[in-house]
Amino acid sequence: MAQAKSYSQVKETQFFNWQGYQCAYEVYAADSDEQATSKPPLLLIHPVGVGLSKQFWHPFCQALETKSDRPSIYNPDLLGCGESDMPRIAYEPDNWADQLLHLVETVIQQPVVVVVQGALLAVAIRMVQKTTDTQWIKGLVLAGPPGWPLVSQSASSIQQKLLWNVLFDSPLGSAFYRYARRRQFLDSFSKRQLFASTSTVDDEWLAMLKEGAQNTASRHAVFSFLAGFWRKDYTKAIAQIQQPTLVLFGEEASGIDRVSRSDSAQQRLQDYLQRLPHAQGSLISGRNVLPYESTEAFTNEVDGWLTRAF
Repeated sequence: MAQAKSYSQVKETQFFNWQGYQCAYEVYAADSDEQATSKPPLLLIHPVGVGLSKQFWHPFCQALETKSDRPSIYNPDLLGCGESDMPRIAYEPDNWADQLLHLVETVIQQPVVVVVQGALLAVAIRMVQKTTDTQWIKGLVLAGPPGWPLVSQSASSIQQKLLWNVLFDSPLGSAFYRYARRRQFLDSFSKRQLFASTSTVDDEWLAMLKEGAQNTASRHAVFSFLAGFWRKDYTKAIAQIQQPTLVLFGEEASGIDRVSRSDSAQQRLQDYLQRLPHAQGSLISGRNVLPYESTEAFTNEVDGWLTRAF
C-alpha cells in the first residue's frame, strides 16, 4: 500500500505506472493506521476542463481535516491532467476508469467510495460496470452530475469524431486553447457557468486554472471532454448501480447544454433519486462546482452520509 500521511502534513505527489504512463496522486489519512475508521477510503475524480486537476479537491481535503473518524483520501490526476502524463489521444471514460481501477487494485488495495464531480460521472459508471458487485466500489458520491437528458441520450459518434479530427486535434484547436487559458476568459466563464456568487471566483481559483493550463498538452483531455466522447445513454447502467449513492446539487445548479439547460435543481435531483436504486440526496448552496464553491456544506453532507452508510 502507499505510505499514508496525516492531513496536516505537506502535500506530496506520488506516482504509479499504468500502461506505460506515469500517473500522479496524493494520499491523505487521519493517522498511520488506515483501519482506525470504519469508513472506506475516498477516491476523488476531478472535473476535466481548462487548468483543472487534483488541485480542485484541495479545499475539500482540508475541510475534512476538521472531522472526526475521517477516512483516507486518494486524490489522483487523471491521465492528461495535472502532473500525470499527457499523451496525444482522444480520451474516453474507459481510459480513465481503467487508470483509476488500477490505482484501487494495486495501490489502495481495498474497496473505495468514489466521489466524482460533474460529467465525470461517466467514468464512475464505467468503474462500477468493470467490477464485480462491490468488490472495489463500496459507494458513490455524485457532486453536481449532468442533467438527466445528457446522461440518457447518446451523442452522435460521427459528430464526436468530426469535432476531434477537424477542430480540436488541429492547429486551430491549439490556438483556441491558448485563448481559453487567458485569465480574462477563465474569469468570465467561471462567473457565467460555474459559480453562484461571482465573489468566489477569486485569485486562488484563477491562479490554479492558469497554472494547470500552462502545458498545452493538457488540451487533449479537455478537448476529448468537449467533443463529447463521454456522451452515451447511461440509463440502464445507472439503474443497475447497487452501491449506496449520495447525490448533491447546488440550489442554483445550471447546465450549459441545450437539452437540460432549463431543468431546475430540484428536478435534476429527483431525476437521479428516482432512478438510482439506493440513493439519498439534497440541495445545498452553490451552483456547479460544489466541492470548491460550497466546501463546508458539501463536506458536511458527505461526512454525515458516510457515517450513516458505513
